[in-house]
Amino acid sequence: MTAPVFVVEHFDAGGDGRYVLDGPEGRHAVSVKRLQPGEDVILTDGAGRRADCVVLAAEGKDRLIVQLDSVTEEPQAQPRITVVQALPKGDRGELAVETMTEVGVDAIVPWQAARCITQWKGDRGLKALGKWRATAREAGKQSRRVRFPEIADAASTKQVAALLAKADFAAVLHSDFERGSEPLATAGLPDEGEIVLVVGPEGGVAKDELALFEEAGARAYVLGPTVLRTSTAGTAATALLLGRTGRWS
Repeated sequence: MTAPVFVVEHFDAGGDGRYVLDGPEGRHAVSVKRLQPGEDVILTDGAGRRADCVVLAAEGKDRLIVQLDSVTEEPQAQPRITVVQALPKGDRGELAVETMTEVGVDAIVPWQAARCITQWKGDRGLKALGKWRATAREAGKQSRRVRFPEIADAASTKQVAALLAKADFAAVLHSDFERGSEPLATAGLPDEGEIVLVVGPEGGVAKDELALFEEAGARAYVLGPTVLRTSTAGTAATALLLGRTGRWS
């Protein structure tokens, strides 16, 4: 079992290399994980910095004392993969974020597509975005990542088109099989740069949206002979891309 991951804001240790993990993370380590002296832990800021530590002692219910020897930086993997995720119904949005984080996506952009039933407006939208970001943070810890995916603000269709126009490889998952979409499994992929993948809502990408995306340089692709739900398509496609680009090698 790999060492558990805890999120910290800084890596300032004492002169002897001792670091105190407290607050909610310390409470989880002491009272939930019940970590003991000699066990390994990893501290991260979620942005690529990490410290491999060894537990020295636990104090009370929320203070873990660890030995921190050095801090390293995990480089951004290449090519970078961003998934534009149309807003699913209910809690399927958090499911999509959770599983994409677990497989290794680098960024997720919520998209208010024309056929989305869910609407992110006002306080409701801010609350939903907060849930996506909290889900990414917890899934990042659970999957032992030290660079968590970025969860952007919700984007309009025009903003998604602008993102696609800047990408080194831009794809839209489109399940209109009569249209002749290419299989993503055989598409030519860059060795570095930015891959942007658009996952539409349950009702599919609207014709005018697809036309705008193609004008921006994106092409339509399919994953296979079956149609996946919007909450699982991004995860399957990310896994495929990670394997094909060598990031899982």
